[in-house]
Amino acid sequence: MNKAKKTEIITATSAAEWDKFVTSHPEANFLQSWQFYDFHLSRGNQVVRRLFKQDGKIVAAYAGVVENAKRGRHLAIAGGPILDWQDQPLVKAVFADIKQLGTEHHCVFVRVRPQLELSQQALQQFAKLGLKKAPMYLSVEFAGILDLTKTEDEILVGMRQRLRRALRKAAKNNITIETSTDPKDIHTFYQIQLQTAKRHDFFAFSEDFLTKQFAAFAPHGQAVLYTAKHQGEILAQNFMIFYGNEASYHYGVSSELGTKLSGAPLLHLQAMRDARERGIKRYNFWGIVDENDTKHRFYGVSVFKRGFGVQELKYLPAHDLILQPLAYQKTKIIETVRKKLRHV
Repeated sequence: MNKAKKTEIITATSAAEWDKFVTSHPEANFLQSWQFYDFHLSRGNQVVRRLFKQDGKIVAAYAGVVENAKRGRHLAIAGGPILDWQDQPLVKAVFADIKQLGTEHHCVFVRVRPQLELSQQALQQFAKLGLKKAPMYLSVEFAGILDLTKTEDEILVGMRQRLRRALRKAAKNNITIETSTDPKDIHTFYQIQLQTAKRHDFFAFSEDFLTKQFAAFAPHGQAVLYTAKHQGEILAQNFMIFYGNEASYHYGVSSELGTKLSGAPLLHLQAMRDARERGIKRYNFWGIVDENDTKHRFYGVSVFKRGFGVQELKYLPAHDLILQPLAYQKTKIIETVRKKLRHV
């Protein structure tokens, strides 16, 4: 009978050690990066970064942010934990630590959305750990992924004809692409985001939120602002994050003119070229909605993303580890109502 390995649990202090482990897992993305939690710290939030070692080697990690929300104080762990999900003793040790930290931070619940593809096995595993499906999402649960090991010609062939026409149109219109890693340039992005939010009926992020997030990644060459212009006028902008094995289309905005002159497809094509030069193998368009959900406010955006020939990936949805059952009832009611009102 094999002797159980002793697991050492520590608070992480080295960004290099952390990112080396996280990026060694192809399924991981910026949601568990060191920089993402530096961003949360810059916003005045409490964060946790935990490492699990066996024989001096890191075998698991998770980072989370303590959200002091009116609907219920909670620990949010997006895109984590990062570990071997087949190692049951390790999984139990990680979730025991998650529960302990949630309790120490006086949380009503801990919300987890891991980098696990949706499956019956994954659902059963979380049920055995005592977690319940959350009434609200934590991070994107249904994503469009493009394989960057394909050549550009192969990607173009896989696109819908409408998108290929848009790219030809962009070339005829002499649309140019500029890039920036200066957080000050997020000011313009924010202004256009307000217009985009009004057109597509969604809640805009604050300028402080966007700028500090960009500033956390930009010094490391991981955040790039792509801008499509026509005769000096901005058509569209993409806030991209390059981390580990993935290029993430984090946020995108477009002007009224941009929708007419087709600036957005060209932005993505350039970001894909740059990602491939970095050795990145996956381009994540992030959230899409079901093809039959034609009344969803993001249906049109999803049609655009699918036009690139993406693979549809469903993650295990957010689950809650309930620490204070009575207080959690309030959370459940508020989030259920909010979900209906926001049509998400």
